[in-house]
Amino acid sequence: MPRGCSTTHTEPGGTGAQYEAFGTLSYERRRPAITQPAVTTSAHDELDRQIGTLVRLGYPAVAGASEDDFTARLEPLRAAAAALGDLPAAAPGHAPLVLVLTREVVDPQRTVPMLRLARGGRPGVVDPNHGEAGLSPYTPIEQVRLPKPHAYLLLDVDRGEEFRGVPPEEALPVILGRGRTPLTVEEGIAVVTHTPELLEKNRCFMLSGSRRGDRRVPAMWISERAPKLGWCWDGNPHSWLGVASAGARVA
Repeated sequence: MPRGCSTTHTEPGGTGAQYEAFGTLSYERRRPAITQPAVTTSAHDELDRQIGTLVRLGYPAVAGASEDDFTARLEPLRAAAAALGDLPAAAPGHAPLVLVLTREVVDPQRTVPMLRLARGGRPGVVDPNHGEAGLSPYTPIEQVRLPKPHAYLLLDVDRGEEFRGVPPEEALPVILGRGRTPLTVEEGIAVVTHTPELLEKNRCFMLSGSRRGDRRVPAMWISERAPKLGWCWDGNPHSWLGVASAGARVA
């Protein structure tokens, strides 16, 4: 069991990036590099895609609503998305926009099993070491201000791999000092729901925006080829866990 975590994970440590070396071109002058234009999409279209994902996964039933009522509840976000215009192209480890539903709409304990890895079919798991109360004791920390509506847009998400090997209690002041915000449990679930490619081997992340009154920090990682929502101690660093953050929340 990794020291200071809620359960054993299956992330092998120390996998270095490998690069393929290409031979020197035999021309006197090298061919100029061909750059492809960055692919962008509108925030409105991305919101549509993410609403479609939630409907496909069965979120309306979990919310106790019909599909029409569920999508109507999210309609006010279209104005916020339209105001954002085109989104920047997503860089590795980043997502420009993520649709978040709070626990007033859907119970996170029920949405974690809907998670899948980008290249996997096993359902997500809530670590039993959270205790009998599961995820219900976790609430946003004092520095996190959520929008009033029960659904909102999370902008400029970074999984925070620069903080791998840094205790979350040391990473949090740095994130806040940059004017950014740590992610909550519900936001972490939303990130993996809509952009599962952000959860990768050795590039998982803590959700320091939610706490339960002790030193446990919820975290999203991979175990047995499936997403797992566990926890680690605030003072313990882990080489495979960063601290996720976002630039803003809008509704």
